[in-house]
Amino acid sequence: MSVHPLVQVTDVYKSFKAVKAVNGLTFQVDQGQFLALLGPNGAGKTTMVEMIEGIQQPDRGEILIDGKKWKHHEEEIHRIIGISLQETQYIDKLTVHETLALFASFYHLPKNRVDEVIGIVRLEEKQKAYVVNLSGGQRQRLALSIALLNQPKILLLDEPTTGLDPAARREVWDILQKLKKESGTALILTTHYMEEAEQLCDYIIIIDHGLILKEGTISQLLKVEKDKKIVEFTLRNDHLPAGTDSDHSIFRIHWNKELRKGSVELNEFDKELPEFLEFLHSKKFTIEHLESRRISLDDLFISLTGRHLNE
Repeated sequence: MSVHPLVQVTDVYKSFKAVKAVNGLTFQVDQGQFLALLGPNGAGKTTMVEMIEGIQQPDRGEILIDGKKWKHHEEEIHRIIGISLQETQYIDKLTVHETLALFASFYHLPKNRVDEVIGIVRLEEKQKAYVVNLSGGQRQRLALSIALLNQPKILLLDEPTTGLDPAARREVWDILQKLKKESGTALILTTHYMEEAEQLCDYIIIIDHGLILKEGTISQLLKVEKDKKIVEFTLRNDHLPAGTDSDHSIFRIHWNKELRKGSVELNEFDKELPEFLEFLHSKKFTIEHLESRRISLDDLFISLTGRHLNE
């Protein structure tokens, strides 16, 4: 077992001309830990992962993989990491089995490892199918199988389920959850899906504009917010009268024009709900539907940034 983190990122910066993609990130990943870098497109997630992968070099700061820097240790590090990028190009006229056999040859792996990995990602029925004929979900499972071939200590998945339908996304989650139970592999996952981070990861780092906004386990992230609740409502006339949402001195209402519904965060639910209902009545609103729920990661992200994660 490692006496040091498998991945140690210390005060890392990376800019592209005037854009600060990564702005002083520090974190670590231990053996068996599943960590999510959670943030919207352009937050700096992919740039950070590419530096961990050795594809990009940081402008400042230090990245250690299993205690080693990339410089002078490229071959050692390549043998302990598995990578799945946002988009992977394959040879269309190779079958799934042939594609995996090709990548396995780069590691000088035995032939039975290809069959093992095909079983892990549940592609047995597609192993003779040409890559060009695979669905989006099947291509993502193929990408995952390639990343798993060398039995990596560290798995790096960059937006692995972007563009997949909910069923295909859950297939990928099931594979990763089983991997977590059965191996000591560490995972660094970049995603802009809140549910994905919650389902898969022990530790979540919320980043935006290259900065860490908040980090911790799910319970740690939401502990401060445990007494808060979100009240969501729709109105009979389907819109919020002009000027209401700017009346921050009473209740700060977030109105979603596309969904035509509002939400408000209540810090003391039992006390503030009657006050909120009285406020709506005073504005001559007619409520069509109202429900309350506990605060979520998405709500936390909104409170930190003023926008939804997928905006």
